Amino acid sequence: MLDPELDEPITELDFVESWSVSPAGEVVVGLRLPTFFCAPNFSFLMVADAYDAVTAVPGVTRAEVTLADHHASDEINGGVAAHAGFVKSFEGSINGQAAAELDELRHTFLAKAALAGQDRVARPLVDAGRGPDELAGLTLGELVGTEADTEELTRMRTRRRAIGLPAGDDAPLLVHSDGTAVTVEQVPLHLRRARLQRVGIETNGEYCKGLLKIRYGDKAPAAAAGH
Repeated sequence: MLDPELDEPITELDFVESWSVSPAGEVVVGLRLPTFFCAPNFSFLMVADAYDAVTAVPGVTRAEVTLADHHASDEINGGVAAHAGFVKSFEGSINGQAAAELDELRHTFLAKAALAGQDRVARPLVDAGRGPDELAGLTLGELVGTEADTEELTRMRTRRRAIGLPAGDDAPLLVHSDGTAVTVEQVPLHLRRARLQRVGIETNGEYCKGLLKIRYGDKAPAAAAGH
């Protein structure tokens, strides 16, 4: 499962503090974040997504996913467990007011990841000498078997599908946020923006990893086969 903002697996970010699985298929997962004051909306998304990912695994009969050491842990954990949604989870809370659900925020994160993915996929092509004329005309299907045919291509397609951007074989490699194709003249600026987005996401991820290590040291996640 990916962190919604950092676009990296929460296991690789070391956000999973503990987990256990019982013989009956009951799963308990404990999550943690780099700081006590990480934004509640980002935090709620992570816990809710983790819960959905765990319950989707075949054989899981019950799931409990909680966030520790956070100023809004009670609201987040209670809301996710009750399937209450973000707004209802924070009703009457002294920790803040939730004005809206998080669909728009999730879309924003996925759109940023999809743009960053265009840099990851196009970079090998640029390094191989392909210019704006060729890049603007390439479709995703034409990338199969090329230097850009990596897991990053699959990853980018997944992000696009999630937000309704063209992701089939006939879809352009380079697209704007509204799904329209990038023209030849727009390619250089578009790729610069895509690269800045990628660097921003990756830098934020490394920053969070550093904060987490400062907060928890080298304490490794704890796993148990049953409980």
